[in-house]
Amino acid sequence: MTAAPQSVSYVTVDVFTDERFAGNQLAVIPDARGLSDSQMQAIATEFGYSEVTFVLPPRDPANTAEVRIFTPTAEIPFAGHPNVGTAFVLGRRQEIFGRVPGEVLLFEERAGLVAATLLRERGEVTGANIVVPRGLTVGPEIDAETIAACASLTPGAISTRVHVPTRLSVGLPFAVAEISDVATLSTARPNVTAFQAANARYKPEEDSFSLFLYSRSADRPWQIRARMFAPLDNVNEDPATGSASAALSAYLVARLPERDIDVEIVIEQGVEMGRRSLIGASVRKQDGVVRQVSLSGTCVSAMRGVIDL
Repeated sequence: MTAAPQSVSYVTVDVFTDERFAGNQLAVIPDARGLSDSQMQAIATEFGYSEVTFVLPPRDPANTAEVRIFTPTAEIPFAGHPNVGTAFVLGRRQEIFGRVPGEVLLFEERAGLVAATLLRERGEVTGANIVVPRGLTVGPEIDAETIAACASLTPGAISTRVHVPTRLSVGLPFAVAEISDVATLSTARPNVTAFQAANARYKPEEDSFSLFLYSRSADRPWQIRARMFAPLDNVNEDPATGSASAALSAYLVARLPERDIDVEIVIEQGVEMGRRSLIGASVRKQDGVVRQVSLSGTCVSAMRGVIDL
């Protein structure tokens, strides 16, 4: 049994950006051996970021590491920016639990095995591309009035030209709705009371009611502007939400009439927060079914230090 540590080192990175102090903040504990579940949760709460990752030796030696992901309030099975950021941090290390990292890192997570391919520029690791471990699940539908109330918008701001608001998931569920235009999307504000009512009515299987809103123009359908609110998880607004972006991307491509198509999508998020993020999503559809969704992004190192326990 590993002895309880007196302190642990951490690294913070900004994910889905090439500019420091933009994108989505992530704290990574590169060696979390000896930490209890309660200590991991307390550390995640202390940081107050949307997620913190804790890296452990893999259960299967064929894999790179076990990665556990915590929000300020709970452990979650999967999220996009924690995987991209953790791959960036580990890929820049000389070794991971005694082994030299390869170009593809395999992370054991509650949602399944996540493959992360390192991105490099002039030989230096700059980010990662990850393959989403679960397929898309859809439903239930959610009434426009609930969405509008949660976002402090009028029901008329919710667009149903492509789909009605619905819950989507590739490992973590989000209520997803299209907003009529970017200007209206920018005025959205989370209403905690409405979120509490929505959570009671549309209780997710995992985590609390979270809302992912987006807008896009007809002439640039694969350049999407998005925002995400999760006040019940102490995330008033998230500057980049990879798991929701992956679910939305899979859903939009699944609805296309083409049976075989590859689509590249760019999701811009965090603009209203002053933390602009760019998330790349690639969706492959074959024989009428979405077969693979991957997310990619660059990262920037921000801080490093030691946590006293």
